[in-house]
Amino acid sequence: MEYLTVAETAERLGVKRETVYAYASRGLLTSVRGAQRRGSRFAQDEVEALAARGRESGEPSGTVERIRTRITLVADGGPWFRGRAVPALAGSEDLEHVAALLWEVPGRVPFDADPDLLAPARAVLAAAPAGARATDRFRLAVAAVAAADPLRADARPGAVVATASSLLGTVVTALAGDPGVAGGPGVSGAGLAERLLPALVRDPDRAPAPATAGHVRAALVLLADHGLASSTVAARVAASTLADVHAVVSAGLGALDGPRHGLVSGLAHRFLADALDDPPGALAQRLRAGERVPGFGHSVYRGTDPRATVLLDRLRADPAADDVVACVDAVVAGMDRGGDGPAANVDLALAALMHAHDLRPDAGELLFACARTVGWVAHALEEYAEPGLRFRPTGVYTGPRPGSTSEASTTTLSV
Repeated sequence: MEYLTVAETAERLGVKRETVYAYASRGLLTSVRGAQRRGSRFAQDEVEALAARGRESGEPSGTVERIRTRITLVADGGPWFRGRAVPALAGSEDLEHVAALLWEVPGRVPFDADPDLLAPARAVLAAAPAGARATDRFRLAVAAVAAADPLRADARPGAVVATASSLLGTVVTALAGDPGVAGGPGVSGAGLAERLLPALVRDPDRAPAPATAGHVRAALVLLADHGLASSTVAARVAASTLADVHAVVSAGLGALDGPRHGLVSGLAHRFLADALDDPPGALAQRLRAGERVPGFGHSVYRGTDPRATVLLDRLRADPAADDVVACVDAVVAGMDRGGDGPAANVDLALAALMHAHDLRPDAGELLFACARTVGWVAHALEEYAEPGLRFRPTGVYTGPRPGSTSEASTTTLSV
């Protein structure tokens, strides 16, 4: 029987050497050590069978086909954090308790700001353009905290939890006291939701309504994680390289900052601004233009997003939201005309919250970023325990081949 070295096996499967060892640990390949040759070897027939299986399944042999996770189950009926129903958590817990649940630590995560890291975070925010979005400021503050933290590379679970807690607490405190976002300082000794409020309100000189903090607290819980969303996959890819917590969060923020993911609540806010004056007219204008109506539809839920149901039910019980809820109901009814329209999702509920409590138009994006940081860290903790560099999709090259006419003409033009 013919045997291949680790390097030859990796080349045949189109993967890295580390992935070959991961395949062996998962029982996909059998490692054999010979008496005359150092290192592991693998039966060529077994390697060829694995390569063929990858081709037949249509899945690239050099990528992680499935990411096993114990964090969040996303399915119709609502997401569950480690087996606990998220809608119920939103009614009874805060982000501090949910972070402890997702990070598997006892009690609650304090999210205390680090004075040594707060100064550089505030300095970089003071230098930011006045018109920078709240999430732009969030990203800047994360980068400043990373640059000022000399021990950020420690990937031990306890150190990761301490670093992440300090990171989010410091960034929120810096944002709350940032004159470019809101005038007042953070609320000392309060929970993260209350401390975040100054960065969310449109008018910093106007005290938020008593119900605002409760709605924000619930929204943070609902948004803490949602399984393997695009930004979470990006965060896990970064974690697979043993990138530090700040880099993991930055990777997640990069994927979050798109109109198909974390920015949808802002688009829904703009749509509701038009709909508050004329719900049928605003909806008709979008449909006539063939545009997607923001705040509707979800790739997982067949019906209404359970997170939207929680937030909208809270607003229904809030007299300050009567006009906004009536507008949302009218738009939802219009979208469901005929009984087969897309249902409301959490972005529409966030937009309703922003209008009902006079929050900034980008407040939903900031809520998303703060809350999902907790989820990204949970996935990083899980990913740090996996074999490194395991995300290696096989590319399908479609450009000119060496020696082809296209390459020849390209070379001629370059000369």
